[in-house]
Amino acid sequence: MLGAQTPQRAQAGAPQVLPLHSDEDVVRLRKQVRDSMVAMGFGLIEQTKIITAASELARNTLRYGGGGEARIARVCDGARQGLELRFVDAGPGIDDIPLALTDGYTSGGGLGLGLGGAKRLADAFHIDTAPGAGTTVTIAKWKLF
Repeated sequence: MLGAQTPQRAQAGAPQVLPLHSDEDVVRLRKQVRDSMVAMGFGLIEQTKIITAASELARNTLRYGGGGEARIARVCDGARQGLELRFVDAGPGIDDIPLALTDGYTSGGGLGLGLGGAKRLADAFHIDTAPGAGTTVTIAKWKLF
């Protein structure tokens, strides 16, 4: 998953779910991620990293997965709290994850930096995918409180 332990929810209730079916949805997601990061006290650099990663993963969800949803949740793991973002689609899945994470590789005409770039920008990264079964990408950014 995202580390040695599965993060526990810091707040009761389900994560916030945002649809990803248009470019406008990506803009709304970016704003919600920023608002969540600010509310948790993350600095500008951390905000920028995760907003950039979220934007890349949301666009991948649209372009390669045919749309889907993003789930935003505040999580905690011991003495640290963080923001977890999960991108879910029911698209064709990823055949070769190591290849898809290679900078410069693209299956759709992009620059081939999105998936690997998102991994580098996040503190935690996990892909669950299978050909024909869709893709779920989960990232997290941690903060010590």
